[in-house]
Amino acid sequence: MFEEAQYFAPVTRDEHGAVTVELAQSHPGFADPVYRERRNTIAHLALTHQRGEPIPEAHYTAEEQEVWRIVSAELKAKHETYACREYLDAKDRLRLPADRVPQLEEVSGLLEPLTGYRYLPAAGLVPLRDFYGSLADDYFYSTQYIRHHSVPFYTPEPDVIHEVMGHANALASDRFAALYRVAGQAARRVETTEALEFVSKVFWFTLEFGVLHEAGELRAYGAGILSSYGEIEEFRHMDIHPLDVREMGSTVYDITAYQRLLFAADSLDHLEDVAGTFWDTCTDDSIAALT
Repeated sequence: MFEEAQYFAPVTRDEHGAVTVELAQSHPGFADPVYRERRNTIAHLALTHQRGEPIPEAHYTAEEQEVWRIVSAELKAKHETYACREYLDAKDRLRLPADRVPQLEEVSGLLEPLTGYRYLPAAGLVPLRDFYGSLADDYFYSTQYIRHHSVPFYTPEPDVIHEVMGHANALASDRFAALYRVAGQAARRVETTEALEFVSKVFWFTLEFGVLHEAGELRAYGAGILSSYGEIEEFRHMDIHPLDVREMGSTVYDITAYQRLLFAADSLDHLEDVAGTFWDTCTDDSIAALT
C-alpha cells in the first residue's frame, strides 16, 4: 500500500533512540515544527510496538480530527457513486467513525470479528516481504499519522486515511479479505526478488488500484482509488485494459501521480478467478515464465 512512496519520508533513529521522520521540502508539513514533532512521536509509537501487544494510541489534534471529518464526508458521497457493491456492503459492516480518527487498535476490534484481520502500526517503509507476508497471517501494516491540515484532500504519502478508509473497509469483506490473504501467501511462497515484485504489482493494480464492471458501469474496489478525493473522480477516464496477470505484473507505475493505466475485471467473480488463482498457485518458475 504505497509502501514504495514512503522513501519520501524515511524514518531514522539515532544512537540515543530519538526518531526522526525526514520530510521533503515539498511536503505540506515541512515548515510546520509542531506537525514534524508529532510525526516523530507517532513513528516512535510504531517502532516500540511488539506484535501481540495493544497498539499505542496516537493523540490527534483538533485540526487532524477535522481533516478526518472533512474527508470522510466527501468520500461517503463519492463511494455511493463510484465504489462497487461489495465494498459498500463491507463499509456498512465495519462502520468506521466519521467524526474522528479511529485508533488502529479500535479498527482491529471492529475488523477481527468480521474477517479475522488486525492492524499493525508502521513507522514508515515496510519491506515488501514483511508487508505482504503479514497479510497471510491476517495482519495489515498501517501508518498512524494523518496528512497536514492545510491540504485535507492531498497527501504525498500513505496516511491513516488511506490505510483505514481505503483498506479497512475492503478488509471487512470476506471476499476481499480472502484475496488479501492469498496475496500474502503468494509473497510468502516465492523466493526471488523478481517474483515478489511481480506479486506486488498484481496487488497494486488490483487491491490498490483495481476497477471492475458492475451494473453497466465501471466501479472501483481498489483502496488507492477509494481513499483519494481526486483520483476517484478521474479513474473512469483513464486507459482501461482488460484484467491480465502478465501485463499487470510487468507494468511499471508512477507512485507520485494518478494511475493512468488501470485493469478492469468483468466482475468480482472474474477478479477472484484471475488474480486469486494467480496468487493461489504462483511459484518462482511460473512467474518467470510470464516475464
